[in-house]
Amino acid sequence: MIEIRPCRLGECPEVLALWERAGAIPSPTDTLEEVTRLVREHADHLLVAIQQGTIVGSVIAGWDGWRGNIYRLAVAPEARRLGLARRLVQEADRVLRAKGARRISALVERHEAHAVGFWDVLTDRGWHRDDRMMRYVKTSE
Repeated sequence: MIEIRPCRLGECPEVLALWERAGAIPSPTDTLEEVTRLVREHADHLLVAIQQGTIVGSVIAGWDGWRGNIYRLAVAPEARRLGLARRLVQEADRVLRAKGARRISALVERHEAHAVGFWDVLTDRGWHRDDRMMRYVKTSE
């Protein structure tokens, strides 16, 4: 049985460990300080999947009051191929829609074939690529 629920403050180090174990591309915000701030300020944005007391999945359901965004979908290698990523996306979608989101985007690393393949399969859930867009990023120092 895998439970999906909001992350608790004390679980933030375990989330960072999951991202590393899952092979997530590191980013400047992958710090204990940043993840703790996210959980403290937006308690329901970081969702975790718990199996036997261990975090085996995560997703960030970001909401800016206008549009929903999904980030950091990660599943531990030992918990893959069980439909967990789909469940995490479904729960993130539910959370965002409850906040009023009518449009939701997912950030996906283009060169990560397994991630692109996962999202391509979700066309049956209404997801589609938007080839019109490019992403520009500025990292604050």
